[in-house]
Amino acid sequence: MLYTKQEILKRIQGSGFSLAHLSDHCPELQALKNIPQNPAYHGEGDVYSHTEMVCEELLSLHEWNTLSTAEQELLFLAAAFHDIGKTACTKQEDGKWISPTHTIVGEKIFRRMIYREADRFCLTFHQRETAAKLIRYHGLPVWFWTKTRPESELLRAAESIPLRFLYLLSKADVKGRIAKDHGQLEEQVELFADYAKELDIWEQPYTFANPYTRFQYFHKEDLWHKATLYDDTEFDVIMMSGLPLAGKDSWIERCGTGEHGMKIPVISLDEIRRQYGIPPAKDTGKVAQIAIGQAKTFLRQKKPFIWNATSIIQETRQRLVSLFAGYGARVHIVYLEAPYQELLDRNQKRERYIPEPVLEEMIRKLEPPAPWESFTVNNGLPFHICL
Repeated sequence: MLYTKQEILKRIQGSGFSLAHLSDHCPELQALKNIPQNPAYHGEGDVYSHTEMVCEELLSLHEWNTLSTAEQELLFLAAAFHDIGKTACTKQEDGKWISPTHTIVGEKIFRRMIYREADRFCLTFHQRETAAKLIRYHGLPVWFWTKTRPESELLRAAESIPLRFLYLLSKADVKGRIAKDHGQLEEQVELFADYAKELDIWEQPYTFANPYTRFQYFHKEDLWHKATLYDDTEFDVIMMSGLPLAGKDSWIERCGTGEHGMKIPVISLDEIRRQYGIPPAKDTGKVAQIAIGQAKTFLRQKKPFIWNATSIIQETRQRLVSLFAGYGARVHIVYLEAPYQELLDRNQKRERYIPEPVLEEMIRKLEPPAPWESFTVNNGLPFHICL
């Protein structure tokens, strides 16, 4: 029997935080029993055995009892699914089991699962994204010191999740395995905690001198986090983000006005498709080229506009953010999301129907914008700019 609406977090706590009880109702966790690991780093065996040990170690941490019930439920959920990406990434190379990019893939698998089965899991958007980012970053405390800019890696992660949660998950992950380098890994996790506290991002994101400095810090490679930059931006650009039929057009109609009530010009990729008779998911390069040409006209004139496209992939968003910011724009992202079943229902009624495999592929790739990506990331609230 699978969990029904509103049950999963309650059952996690009600079962005494038992992975066995949770996995009895989650076939996704049962699948971990079939995924092998490199015995040099995981002498305990398969991924499920490791996950079981991680959950047990999490409950044994002295910090566990200092957490609220809601925090415990969310952290345990992240621990249970922290290696879910290994189901898709694990392979043999030179006779050894490896799982490259499993944290990135795991984040997407978890998000897709929770989104598509909302009635089964019933998490809020914030709960889902916090757990997804914990899955994404759970290896950071061990490896941050090998990065070119360790400080930047921590500050970026702190924009999305409390690093004290990440520390507890990573600590349990390291303790919940049989490996020769066990002690060294624990030292690295403690170093992560010390550095996060030194940067004053243990509980909350870093407080930059101003929003412009914050934006530039995450988009330049050589900027000190304590710098103070003069904001020379001249106008605003709103970038819509969300799956098709999430309500972007409705939001623009309702909220897309300037400070004096004037409508903000809109560059709509759907409208370009209609004008040129281009079907959904076809000739995306041509559509993007036309849209960027329109955007450059506004950018050269320093005029605000709304970029109305799905913009669901972070790499794509960042290319556009860099383009817009290069002309002196303050870029703001508005992300919208409709429930999965509602999305399917809207698609059935849509004149320009999106083939279901195309829609499912977009859900698989979905990356809601992280707070560091632009000046502001807004989850569907009204937003006014000066015209």
